[in-house]
Amino acid sequence: MFTKILIANRGEIACRVMRTCRRMGIATVAVYSDVDRRALHVREADEAIAIGPAMPAASYLHVERIIAAALRSGAQAIHPGYGFLSERAHFAAACQAAGVVFIGPPASAVTLMGDKIAAKRLAIQAGVPTVPGFQPPVGEEMSAAQLVIEAERIGCPLLIKAAAGGGGKGMRVVEDLAQFAAALAAAQREALAAFGDSNVFLERLIQHPRHVEFQILADQYGHCVHLFERECSIQRRHQKILEESPSPAMTHELRIQMGSAAVRLAQAAGYVNAGTVEFLLGEDRQFFFLEMNTRLQVEHPITEYTTGLDLVQLQIEIAAGAALPFQQEQLVQNGHAIEVRVCAEDPGSFLPTTGHIALFASPSATEARTDAGVETGDEISMYYDSLIAKVIVHAPDRISALQRIQAALTHIAVLGVTTNIPLLGAIVAHPAFHTGDTTTDFLVRNGLECTAPNAPPAEVLIAAGLLSMEREIESAYSDPWVAGSWRHSQSGALRRFVYCGSEYTVTMERSGTGFRALLPGDLRLITHYRATTEWLLFGDDTQHWDMPFVWQASGLLVGWQGWQFDLELAQGLRVESTQLGFIGDPHVRLEAPMPGTVIRMLVGEGDQVAADTPLLVIEAMKMEHVVVAPYAGLVQRIHVSVGSMVSRGEVLAEVERAD
Repeated sequence: MFTKILIANRGEIACRVMRTCRRMGIATVAVYSDVDRRALHVREADEAIAIGPAMPAASYLHVERIIAAALRSGAQAIHPGYGFLSERAHFAAACQAAGVVFIGPPASAVTLMGDKIAAKRLAIQAGVPTVPGFQPPVGEEMSAAQLVIEAERIGCPLLIKAAAGGGGKGMRVVEDLAQFAAALAAAQREALAAFGDSNVFLERLIQHPRHVEFQILADQYGHCVHLFERECSIQRRHQKILEESPSPAMTHELRIQMGSAAVRLAQAAGYVNAGTVEFLLGEDRQFFFLEMNTRLQVEHPITEYTTGLDLVQLQIEIAAGAALPFQQEQLVQNGHAIEVRVCAEDPGSFLPTTGHIALFASPSATEARTDAGVETGDEISMYYDSLIAKVIVHAPDRISALQRIQAALTHIAVLGVTTNIPLLGAIVAHPAFHTGDTTTDFLVRNGLECTAPNAPPAEVLIAAGLLSMEREIESAYSDPWVAGSWRHSQSGALRRFVYCGSEYTVTMERSGTGFRALLPGDLRLITHYRATTEWLLFGDDTQHWDMPFVWQASGLLVGWQGWQFDLELAQGLRVESTQLGFIGDPHVRLEAPMPGTVIRMLVGEGDQVAADTPLLVIEAMKMEHVVVAPYAGLVQRIHVSVGSMVSRGEVLAEVERAD
């Protein structure tokens, strides 16, 4: 067995691997870029080695530097996590050449299954159903004109997919053949940037499918098993945000068929270690091979919960030469598990966000597991994936698991950085999710949109009023569930707060053992409260609220239903509101909707543009975002160029509205 392992990754997956290594008595080595010098995975490792600048190509994707770090540290093996180099065959081969064990499949299997066209051909040979479509002949590059002909044959709607990729990168949906040329160019450009390979293939778009995948494990002695399925249908931008196991759509017979197909494919590929075979499951219960991920998956914890196995431990043991310790018939599913991905992104637009985490609090009191890559005080940069944590629950049945994940989402707090927690809360509360009616178009089909409230809700203002008065109380209150500690406070104390340039007031009046909160047009009776260092608990006889908060120099950050409200204390402040020209507003100055790098300029100064004309393309967290003109007009000035690194709110261009 290994005595030291280097984790060639960062964030929550690096921390996750370290936890298993510690339990196994294996020392861990972290690698880090310049911006990750103080990151959580660095703090948790036994030792850490710098590998270069912030850009992934110069650090986490730099094979030579990572191999050198492993040799320097004396690590016998490298765990790649997921993302970065985890599915790069040349990295697996480089590890072998350097005498370091790659904790994953052999390079040959990574190469074979990483080529989506070759993988599909192998699936056909192995008797695994595949989606009808077109794959270019081996070794041939198809021209755009040739692909148009094949698209006409397949018909719309269809998918353009990157041959070397996954995770929605290099993928475009084409509803009309008139859109095909533009979609093809965008898919090829994104595929080249993400995977270094612009080759694509075409598939018929299966309408309203489920995304169901099977976890497999294989050892070097020819034994292979599946660890049952995971339902991963709820996605945004073709990327998963919620997973569960078992799938609500699964039957015993279908599980046998799909599990057997997954094992056949893995064996045909000469696969070793952990991997995942992904399928599309149609409304008619026909299933089709989608792709194979030759690594550990983000959603592996729900399989761990339902099987009682530690997949990272099994990965390490298999890489060290151990045989699988069980056979297929010995494996059983136990209960139901759900995982949600907490991402630093706007829950409405899905644009990535960055910033300082003023508070990170996991739902420790709700029987939930939290795999996090951050703590309070950490920074979210623009350079890496938006995933910051995963919350996982397990229960005897799906109904109980639903209750637990809902409870967990009300008890996780991320303040200082905008996250998708409001969207996750809306999903798990939706009736369609409760009935198991989950498909890959779940968000669109159910009209789930998350827009931040224009004004702070009454509960937020009450919380701010309680906290601001509590801060003034000199003596601690002996019984925190009775409001007697307000006896030192002035009755009828008025508090004024500013949110997004508008002022809001709340007056707290003592009422018996409680308080009356007076807001414009509203009156609430508060019977109990308790304030800890980061949570305020308060309520009346029928309702109860738990709200995370952080005091800042200018006022309060208060969390509510996943949203955060930055409330300035208005006393003595002169607030001057300014209008910002975000995309979609009728203003001349167009600002960056998120931090990123300008990768393409589509217009020049002096150009006349129509409304919705693409102006430039920004790449952020490995995704492309097109900035469009909000109205017809004249491009007066462009402030950036290809390669410019921009922050959120930075002025990109000025467009004068046409008369």
